[in-house]
Amino acid sequence: MDPSGQILLLGVVQGATEFLPISSSGHLALLQTFFELPGSLLALDLVLHCATVLAVLFFFRRDVVSILTQWLSGLFLKTARNTEGWRYGWLLLAGTGVTGVVALPLKSLVEEAMSSYFAVGLGLLATAGLLCLVPLVPLVPLVPERRRELSLKTVLAVGLAQGLAVFPGVSRSGATLAVALFMGLESQEAFRLSFLMSVPAILGASLLEALRILRHPVLALPEGCLAAAFTAFLLGCLSLAFLRRLVLSGKWPYFGVYCFFLGLGAILVDIAAKF
Repeated sequence: MDPSGQILLLGVVQGATEFLPISSSGHLALLQTFFELPGSLLALDLVLHCATVLAVLFFFRRDVVSILTQWLSGLFLKTARNTEGWRYGWLLLAGTGVTGVVALPLKSLVEEAMSSYFAVGLGLLATAGLLCLVPLVPLVPLVPERRRELSLKTVLAVGLAQGLAVFPGVSRSGATLAVALFMGLESQEAFRLSFLMSVPAILGASLLEALRILRHPVLALPEGCLAAAFTAFLLGCLSLAFLRRLVLSGKWPYFGVYCFFLGLGAILVDIAAKF
């Protein structure tokens, strides 16, 4: 496959897997290692992640506008500080702060793991185990009664899960949704929280990557990058709609089985390559 075709395929994979609980980072790491594209990884990853963030903003545009408007109003007007958006905005920032504290120290370790089939495989196996546990949520006595209203404890727990999900192979959506459900949130609210919390986290990580790229001009955008980004955006919107139905229907084990076999395959390939 020619380089532009490889880039487009990465865009397809990013858009199709970014929001499903099967780890887009794991899929991209496996493909990038297979295609041997180390010179373009930083710039390409940045563009593809920005494309899928735009998909989240488009899909949740009403929530984003409402929360942002009410939160900004609360900064200047005391009367606006009793709104849902004011409280929700601060909770999102608190959860994002935990994500940053956990994820930033792991950066070098994560970058090293991105090029290892074995490490990605372990991450996918961890995701498989987590997804297979989700249907057991109603059976766990420690899980509180289902509720819609967020608590600080729930947001911090979800932020922690999001921070640990920087490892390739560990699904961010799978980890955050599972933790939100275990903390007692209703499915619809768990879905909403998971992806609204992803926006500031991914934007912050993208800003850090952009600054890094500016210090290394040799890391230019590869040919076909914009087409890949547009494809990632469109497929991202479709996969969000699909995942919302999945979350409400609770069909998690199917994705867990998929991650198990993909992770096992990656580990076996890594072991075979050493002989």
